[in-house]
Amino acid sequence: MSASLSMPQTDQSGLSSAEVASRVESGQSNKVKTSTSRSVLDIVRANVFTLFNGIILTAMVLVLITGSWRDAVFGFVIIVNTGIGIVTELKAKRTLDRLSILVASDFLVRRDGRDVEVPHDEIVLDDLMWIRSGEQVPADAEIIRTWGLELDESMLTGESRTVRKSEGEQVYSGSTAVSGLALARVNAVGEHSYAATLTAQAKVYKKTVSDLNKGINTILKFMTFLVVPLCVLLVWSQIGTVGGWQTALATGEWRQAVVSAVAGVVGMIPEGLVLLTSLNFAVAAMRLAYKNTLVQELESVETLARVDCLNLDKTGTITDGGIAFSELVMLGDRAETDKRAAMQALYDLANEQSPNGTGQAVLAGLGERGYTAGEVSERIPFSSERKWSAIVRSFDSSRNLTWTMGAPEVLLSALDGDHGDILAQVNEYADDGNRVLLIVRSDSAVPADFGENPRLDPAGVPVALVLCSERVRSDAAETLAWFREQGVRCRVISGDNPVTVGAIARKVRLTGDREPVAMDARDLPADTAELARVLENVDVLGRVLPDQKKAIVEALHLQDHVVAMTGDGVNDSLALKEADLGIAMGNAAPATKAVAQVVLVDSKFSHLPDVVARGRQVMANMERVAGLFLVKTVYSALISLGVVLTAIPYPYLPRHITYVGALTIGMPAFILALAPNTRRYIPGFLKRVVHFALPGGVATGLSVLCAAWFLPPIMGWDIVNSDADLAALRSTSAIILFVMGVFVLARVAQPLNSWRGVLVVFFAAAGVVGMFIPFVASFFALHLPTGSTLVATLLALVGAAIIFFLCLFVAPHVARLVPRHMQIRDE
Repeated sequence: MSASLSMPQTDQSGLSSAEVASRVESGQSNKVKTSTSRSVLDIVRANVFTLFNGIILTAMVLVLITGSWRDAVFGFVIIVNTGIGIVTELKAKRTLDRLSILVASDFLVRRDGRDVEVPHDEIVLDDLMWIRSGEQVPADAEIIRTWGLELDESMLTGESRTVRKSEGEQVYSGSTAVSGLALARVNAVGEHSYAATLTAQAKVYKKTVSDLNKGINTILKFMTFLVVPLCVLLVWSQIGTVGGWQTALATGEWRQAVVSAVAGVVGMIPEGLVLLTSLNFAVAAMRLAYKNTLVQELESVETLARVDCLNLDKTGTITDGGIAFSELVMLGDRAETDKRAAMQALYDLANEQSPNGTGQAVLAGLGERGYTAGEVSERIPFSSERKWSAIVRSFDSSRNLTWTMGAPEVLLSALDGDHGDILAQVNEYADDGNRVLLIVRSDSAVPADFGENPRLDPAGVPVALVLCSERVRSDAAETLAWFREQGVRCRVISGDNPVTVGAIARKVRLTGDREPVAMDARDLPADTAELARVLENVDVLGRVLPDQKKAIVEALHLQDHVVAMTGDGVNDSLALKEADLGIAMGNAAPATKAVAQVVLVDSKFSHLPDVVARGRQVMANMERVAGLFLVKTVYSALISLGVVLTAIPYPYLPRHITYVGALTIGMPAFILALAPNTRRYIPGFLKRVVHFALPGGVATGLSVLCAAWFLPPIMGWDIVNSDADLAALRSTSAIILFVMGVFVLARVAQPLNSWRGVLVVFFAAAGVVGMFIPFVASFFALHLPTGSTLVATLLALVGAAIIFFLCLFVAPHVARLVPRHMQIRDE
């Protein structure tokens, strides 16, 4: 693989083939295990091994052991719930991995006295490596010789300016050569390189904290402590109703006892809420995917609904990383013709064979104004070492005009006279976030050796200042205005000069009509508590180091802020991991995308309001429907307790609760959860849900227990010895559950003067119609009451309605009597 490139001469011969082989054998090559996203194992493990799945699976196995497979239908929710999570996150992983594929490049190294090209992984420790313009540095190295090398280290430091490197200085993997050339000795490879060391700290997987899931898990944990002893007591009480253990084992009645116990246990677990939460997150993730927003973790859809603090990386978020030509400012009192001449000269100065970023911006800006290439008799291309370029226009054999463009301080220092006023003007523009270049015109004769020995003419006259600035995204101001209206505090955190960042923040009206407060991160206190207090009054931070970004997030957490962080460089990965929600741009470093929960595939900051709106829809609607599921938990626990204490057969079967739950909770809840809702998140999710669920749950539980206690003696049913009488009681109890479920659904769906009222009527009618369909009635053990049983059922329903409205009336008064320290709080 010998390189046929013309490289500068050097007396360095590099490593020999034997030395290279020795280093490869000892593991000193540049191989590094890169992770662009969560592994398949992580995704499967996070979705399979949950507390909810454990409880439901145990209950399902118990029912299957009895042979009553119809009563184990509830267990399929595990497969559906787990499958949704795994499939959605795997889809996100595949998309992210495709985004992270980089073009494999070969790098030029010097070995055995000649230059050869080798792949990234075959670079070894102590290799002599050429760093060429346009290449990304593949390994850490020390500069041995340089020919004007300039690096873009923004991926590592966050600073968007280029850095000039001298001999003896260190260069780090992940930076990009913008111009020039250098020969460097590799001194760190693979996992020991700077970029790999930085990203390794961010590789440990951290699950997104979801308020919904946290509330559900709080309920599940409470239920776990309650379920085990209650299940044992239920089995014991049900065995007692069939004549004791000896009779139960001899007759096989133990199976029915287990099924009855599981009916109580399954009712207490809000399995539909867990499933609906996953479905809702999945639907939201798919909707966002259509807008080029990739959700790596489903829970992160919700998190942005709670965000009240958004930390923005300047480059790649507010700006697109490019340079834009702003304007040409003429110096002194010059005519319009002079300005047009200066504009044409500026175009020709920038119109080099390979213009740099600033040159490209000038060509694009002036090209839009109609300027094209003019006549140039001689050209001195831009050099980062000289800091200027020049062109010569020849009008005739006796008259030439030389135009020079470059760094103002370099050009002015070479000119005759005092130009302090121009320097002051340059500094003023620079403080406003501009990159400033100076144009000088000279009428002096051009030296014959000007092309071989470029030099500035001391008699030159400063003509104009060229102002360029970072290209601000067209949607940045509008997006920031939206966040201001929504009460989200935005801060810009950058590695650039705080004055420059502050100027850009003013352009996009980061703080509205108020002047943004900028601060140098080097002046930030080290103490986290003190840092938290300082941050409350700061809008823009410059010169921020990677560790400081993480510390800033930690400090904001001290003030109970929910923090989102955007970023695209390796330097952002630690902060993204520490934040409640990490948001990476599509052009971000692979390590950064790996730790982010949300990736903006097309790197458009304007997609964030969509993510917030979708999260708010999920949160507000799920809070609305969570009460439905928790009502079932409350009445199942209450009924189970009543059954244990009074030693009666369980008043309904698991399949009854499956039927009733599907029509009055599961399916209508799914429709309600997808309805439009832009309500801002209000802390206290669990408390509000519990306060809603208790009256309905207590009313339903008391209604079923009263029917189970009082109907048998009134109707003369022998529910212990007669299967027919027990079936009649269970059908009546199922009808009571259904009617009470419709009452609760109507309460959740309010207001009912719209499609919500139609929804309630539809599912109420569906439940009644289902009882007349033979297959449905047989499968779910539903029996239509007739004769005296119908009268008893109607009386029970009247009593249930009275209990329901009494509970709704009493609940607010009881809540006011509960001591403050005993009230339910979100953890």
